[in-house]
Amino acid sequence: MADEAGEDGSPAWRVTLWAMVAVQVIMSLSFTFLSPVMPLYLPELGIETDFHLYLWSGLLGSVTSLVAAFTSPIWGRMSDRMGRKLMVLRSAFAISICTALMGLALNVWHLLAARLLMGAFAGFSAASVVLIASQVPPRKLASSLGIMSTAQLVGSLIGPVVGGALADLTGSYRMTFFVAAAMSMSAFVLAWWLVPENFSPPKQGQERRSILASMRKMVGNGAMAALVLVLLLTQFATQAVQPVVALYVQDILGDRPDLATLSGLAFSITGLAGVIAVPLLSRASDRFGEKLVIMLALAGAALMTAPQAFTHSYLLFLGERFGLGLFVGSIVPITNALIGRLAPPEERGFTYGMTSSAYFLGNSMGPITGGTVAAFIGLEWVFVLTTVLLLMGLAWVAVSVPKNVA
Repeated sequence: MADEAGEDGSPAWRVTLWAMVAVQVIMSLSFTFLSPVMPLYLPELGIETDFHLYLWSGLLGSVTSLVAAFTSPIWGRMSDRMGRKLMVLRSAFAISICTALMGLALNVWHLLAARLLMGAFAGFSAASVVLIASQVPPRKLASSLGIMSTAQLVGSLIGPVVGGALADLTGSYRMTFFVAAAMSMSAFVLAWWLVPENFSPPKQGQERRSILASMRKMVGNGAMAALVLVLLLTQFATQAVQPVVALYVQDILGDRPDLATLSGLAFSITGLAGVIAVPLLSRASDRFGEKLVIMLALAGAALMTAPQAFTHSYLLFLGERFGLGLFVGSIVPITNALIGRLAPPEERGFTYGMTSSAYFLGNSMGPITGGTVAAFIGLEWVFVLTTVLLLMGLAWVAVSVPKNVA
């Protein structure tokens, strides 16, 4: 049956999907394992004052995504020529090695070098999206990417808790880096043995556009440009609030002994809502169309973000954060599904590399901008800015993306 095969004719797309779900959970765990540990690790590397601690924490948090924004199109082009599974394996292996090197760092410059190297070889999520997009039937693309996104959310919910607990249990921050590296290597082995791919390389002599020519063609496509902008704005908007959520909770509650726990809950509840909503909205997009559901998600995310700027109750703030998670987590996988429909199959790797660049740019620019806005204008204005950006994305999708995409 045609529905049973992906673009390469492989009937094993379900095996590929569920094997990659397992790999995605493991990789997401390893990514987020270090979140609570990284700032605490810096004093061991000679960073002593609060000023330098904040400075280095921000730099180390942004530099990997910033470098990845420039390398992702290159890896995407290579996936079109050499295979999508190979890029998944390359990224998982490189992340494992770079994470282990972080645990071996003797000073903060070694740590920075390892983070830069990780950015250069990153792109696991983009490679995974391309692999799934090339294997699953077109009408199953949105729901399949929704499942992958849910797997990522599950890993990101568990990772920080387990990583922090391991550091406390062992009394060693370095140990968490080595465990995270081992997890990434186990994902590499799992993908090597369990993920099938029937990749047909381009025929010798087949005409290939240069990266610059492909970029011009992509930007010239109004619908594609709008979707790439949505990815950038959404990630920028969601990451802009990350540095201020804990401070906003403190502003609401004041100083209290359980402040860190309550702040962590305000972070995690958004991801928890995403675990519930992403599969439902992704399946809805397969039935009603990606454009309609993307617009619904953007509108819902904006409506749930705006009230956060004026909230003075912690429980109400928590409810608004949960409501945000019901919508915002679905934007990326459904947008990627629609991009997959618009992109020529032979250039999906490059296309997703470009969209990954937009994602990484938003990821690196958002926290810096949010912190700056909070410092100069006020915490509440970060939520106002986020709302405006989400509404801008909604307007552009409404105007530029056709209702029906084959």
